[in-house]
Amino acid sequence: MKQKREDVRNIAIIAHVDHGKTTLVDELLKQSGVFRENQEVAERVMDSNDIERERGITILSKNTAVMYKGTKINIIDTPGHADFGGEVERVLKMVNGVILVVDAFEGAMPQTKFVLRKALELKLPVIVCINKIDRPEARPDEVIDEVLELFLELDADDSQLDCPFVFASAKAGIASLDSHEHGTSMEPLFETILDYIPAPEGDPEAGTQVLISTIDYNEYVGRIGVGKVDNGTISVNQEVVICNHHEPDKQVKVKVSKLYEFDGLNKVEVRSASIGSIVAISGISDIHIGDTLCSTDCVEPIPFQKISEPTIAMHFMVNDSPLAGQEGKYITSRHLRDRLFRELNTDVSLRVEETDAADCFKVSGRGELHLSVLIENMRREGFEFAVSKAEVLYHHDENGKLTEPMELAYIDVPNEFAGAVIEKLGQRKGELRNMGSISGGTYTRLEFSIPARGLIGYRGEFMTDTKGNGILNTVFNGYDHYKGDIQYRKLGSLIAFEAGESITYGLYNAQERGTLFIGPGEKVYAGMVVGQTGRSEDIELNVCKKKQLTNTRSSSADEALRLTPPKILSLEQALDFIDTDELLEVTPTHLRIRKKILDPTLRKRAAMSKK
Repeated sequence: MKQKREDVRNIAIIAHVDHGKTTLVDELLKQSGVFRENQEVAERVMDSNDIERERGITILSKNTAVMYKGTKINIIDTPGHADFGGEVERVLKMVNGVILVVDAFEGAMPQTKFVLRKALELKLPVIVCINKIDRPEARPDEVIDEVLELFLELDADDSQLDCPFVFASAKAGIASLDSHEHGTSMEPLFETILDYIPAPEGDPEAGTQVLISTIDYNEYVGRIGVGKVDNGTISVNQEVVICNHHEPDKQVKVKVSKLYEFDGLNKVEVRSASIGSIVAISGISDIHIGDTLCSTDCVEPIPFQKISEPTIAMHFMVNDSPLAGQEGKYITSRHLRDRLFRELNTDVSLRVEETDAADCFKVSGRGELHLSVLIENMRREGFEFAVSKAEVLYHHDENGKLTEPMELAYIDVPNEFAGAVIEKLGQRKGELRNMGSISGGTYTRLEFSIPARGLIGYRGEFMTDTKGNGILNTVFNGYDHYKGDIQYRKLGSLIAFEAGESITYGLYNAQERGTLFIGPGEKVYAGMVVGQTGRSEDIELNVCKKKQLTNTRSSSADEALRLTPPKILSLEQALDFIDTDELLEVTPTHLRIRKKILDPTLRKRAAMSKK
């Protein structure tokens, strides 16, 4: 007999990147009394990972819970960036409704569409929260129309179209049900959640069913499965069977050793949990996302959608440059292999494959940002390795024709830069689908369909072309037929041909040839890329060259040599810059670009054989 559990609500907060999800969760936590009055609370308290805090983006979906008027509200904060869409897709199976957060100025963005489509497909009710209404340029009434148009475009049913709108400023901690009124607290949002989000349903007398939607990992207890109790109850020391909808043969008997529920930001140990509760289960080593824990007498896996496949791959390999092993703590292929396979414990969108070479691994992910976050985490942990240029993963259709991943790119740029952007994306096989003006006619919004490989290495160029004023958002748009060759980089590299330490005199002569990436006093080796030329072919030069000393002194000899400050590349810029014949050497303290073949003679031979 199915029953509703009225004292629980399970919701996910979904939105485009930077629309204020995490700040909203902060306020819900604060105003529900999770923290003591005198407790110091960090901003964006849910972004617990260092990289999340530095970049101001959410990478991992996280659970929390608040109490409001005797009802426990389980909240899941999800990422807004397209590369972490895999995180959003699966957590929606744990909840009974979603809060869609939309910026009162930017309106509905591409990722809003992606996450909303997933929620509507699962028939989840949606509360629309128009956030940042205190922005001077906010336009809440127009944004309501945009959101409703988006609902219609995504075939929402009548009950979903009749959704409530809440107007909030997460930063100020206020919400109201009227776009022209500023509230005094988050109470209208809490009340809307209780009224509109249905209570979880299930049969408390039936056999246990818990669908695992997220995997956490802890060095002390190993894998921790997080999921919702759909039917029955689950308790400590209970014998359960792991089964999976996509693997009919999988049936493993295990014992629940520890059970937790969420309370605020903490996990609290409990003896048992019933329908509607979101629980964390530890002590089961072979637990995976999509598994169902069932009681032994009723083994029925819950259907679970397959996670979207990766679209982009890089090769991670052991660093074999002349400077290898000097800066990293973990440098062997065994270290690299263990670390990459450990990442699979928590990241479902990642694939790691061994290659013919024992010291090289093919790592596939959802986008450049997805893989660059992994690289950044590894270098902070003390790993030293090299990575190749990102390449897309091709498929073949039923007729055997080559297909490639496509992206929809939505671009907002000041009008004067629109021409340059259209020209550049045209060269990268982009097709202009739509063009219109926004922000009172000062900005142009462009919509392109473009191969995923056409965007590799483009973001840096885009920021230069738009003088930092452009906004570029992309969302995966399936596979389509191969669009032809793309030339990634028009300019060549400046390559050092001698090992040693860079010297001002050598750099002074080199800077006339292009833009340098290094300053004086840095270790270099033959085949290392030290800059970018203004011409299409690579140039080899000596940056370790010293000035010859003579007995005669000229009048200008003692004048100081003036160096232009070098262009220091960030990790993303370096990954964008490298070409197909180059590698990026990643160590805890340095990022160095190098040619795959260091010896200049062998490099020329390899280039000739390709022609």
